[in-house]
Amino acid sequence: MDLLGRLFADEADETRVALFVDGPNVLRDEFDVDLDDVREAAAAVGQLTATRLYLDEHATPGLIQAAEARGFEVIVTSGDVDVRLAVDVTQFAVEDRADTIAIASRDTDFKPAIETANAYGCRTFAIAPGEFGRSDALRNAATERVTLEDEANDEAGPTLVGHDT
Repeated sequence: MDLLGRLFADEADETRVALFVDGPNVLRDEFDVDLDDVREAAAAVGQLTATRLYLDEHATPGLIQAAEARGFEVIVTSGDVDVRLAVDVTQFAVEDRADTIAIASRDTDFKPAIETANAYGCRTFAIAPGEFGRSDALRNAATERVTLEDEANDEAGPTLVGHDT
């Protein structure tokens, strides 16, 4: 690895990344998203210090158990997942608990939370579950963005499309 590559690798290792996954909008059959791919995409920009998956009260025990086995802190809400996730993102930004806030969603409702994180000096990272699950509003508000592609026939890991560094 050349000097420039080592410098960027060192910077990524020191960057604190908080990952927030909007379960009802990302974990849908039409996207076929693997939580490991979401985690890998966020880890590409720094050290994961929080990995949270937000689910509603209809989540199956099997999904909760699988997410916890992959190292996710599962937050189950009785109300709207979006409100809890947006409040947590804002709290992380205001309290300087992360250098980068990564949100995996296709929901435009998180645009204000991303803008707030940006205003508090956080880098923001929008992770779309697939080409057809991408929110242009989230992509445009975030400082970085990535689209996870269908991995059903690819064993090499996630394909990061549109990742801006």
